[in-house]
Amino acid sequence: MEKQIQYQSLEQLPEVAAQIAEFGKSELVWLFEGQMGAGKTTLIKALCASWGVTNHVQSPTFSIVNEYITETKETLYHFDFYRLKNEVEAMDMGVEEYFDSGNYCFVEWPSKIENLWPLNYLSIEISVQTDGSRLIILKKN
Repeated sequence: MEKQIQYQSLEQLPEVAAQIAEFGKSELVWLFEGQMGAGKTTLIKALCASWGVTNHVQSPTFSIVNEYITETKETLYHFDFYRLKNEVEAMDMGVEEYFDSGNYCFVEWPSKIENLWPLNYLSIEISVQTDGSRLIILKKN
């Protein structure tokens, strides 16, 4: 199953986040792909805001994983694997346990751990268009 969403400005992100949340709600692991600066973290911030995350949302570039709590006391995990050297580092931090936790997991740079992906996930590919807009392709796997 696939869905495409295109948006022009950051003001549209709350609606984009709502569409993604509705489309992907059945999958707990969301894999965000896109070039540097495409807006992966910005989109994750919008998704977290739509779910009532009470923590400050930022890229876990150095910590690798951030844990967020929603107003309803649900836990969300946000990973950034950009700095990982290999999949062993992800295994050592227990990424598979996070994926099996029953909580939503948002993963930036998932290609770094491709062999560790769960069977079911939502793929979110963000690409910058020539006019500066963003095209998001959602795929359930």
